[in-house]
Amino acid sequence: MTLSTLKKHFREELSGLYSESESVFLYSVFVQDTMGFEPYDQRKFADQKLSESEESQFSEIISALRTGKPYQQIRGKTEFFGLHFFINEEVLIPRPETEELLEFAIQEINKSKFKDQNISILDIGTGSGIIPIVLKKHFPEAEISAIDYSEKTLEVARRNAVIHQTDIHFFHQNYLEENLNQQYDIIISNPPYIGIDEQTQIEVSVKDFEPKLALFSPTSDALVFYRKIAEDAQHHLSENGMIFLEINQKLGQETLDLFKKFPDRRLIKDLSGNDRFVYVSK
Repeated sequence: MTLSTLKKHFREELSGLYSESESVFLYSVFVQDTMGFEPYDQRKFADQKLSESEESQFSEIISALRTGKPYQQIRGKTEFFGLHFFINEEVLIPRPETEELLEFAIQEINKSKFKDQNISILDIGTGSGIIPIVLKKHFPEAEISAIDYSEKTLEVARRNAVIHQTDIHFFHQNYLEENLNQQYDIIISNPPYIGIDEQTQIEVSVKDFEPKLALFSPTSDALVFYRKIAEDAQHHLSENGMIFLEINQKLGQETLDLFKKFPDRRLIKDLSGNDRFVYVSK
């Protein structure tokens, strides 16, 4: 089998599950991972034959893709904010909306009095650790803490922190049942916000392969995390402190209303025009 034959094989085996452009993209990604060929080289060496071990690897990759398993999990890594992160089935695959959240947070912090200070930051529900790691890269003097309910999830976050040489304090904690014990200048979170009644609307590739604990609210109240963040922030957010939240687009106003006691609160749309973020300052 040559590379050009493999490309055709990808399209045929994945037809019905992926569009032709998606199949070509997946072919290119896995050829680069497996054989080290950049897209230009893939065209240049289209007639190169694969070894038996390479053919076997691609057969396993195609079989995994046919189950609906996300290609990032098959690769064991993903790109986010220009950085590569290790991921597995214990963590959510980072979404572009979370990049938008971080872009906005970094922008607002740089505009604030905290820009040149040793700020304290708390990330609630850290997952793979992408949020605290990106923030640490931009604010190396910040003291950053990150909590998550799952110890296995935290193993992934700690591994990513080591990969990126970032010093972050990770805590295994059920946030909904614990009390914060210090003040923070910045609270940021992308918590589970999909309501239980929305489960049938979620794609199979997400619902079957990504951790439900990170997707769905643990109670019938889809805003349970935001309610606690709003309560905690009254006592544990410093003066002029800021909150950055990714939210359920269907519950934008309801989420914003939880922060009525704060002088500055805003509902912000993502690039697709959906209510996706809440910004609060004290």
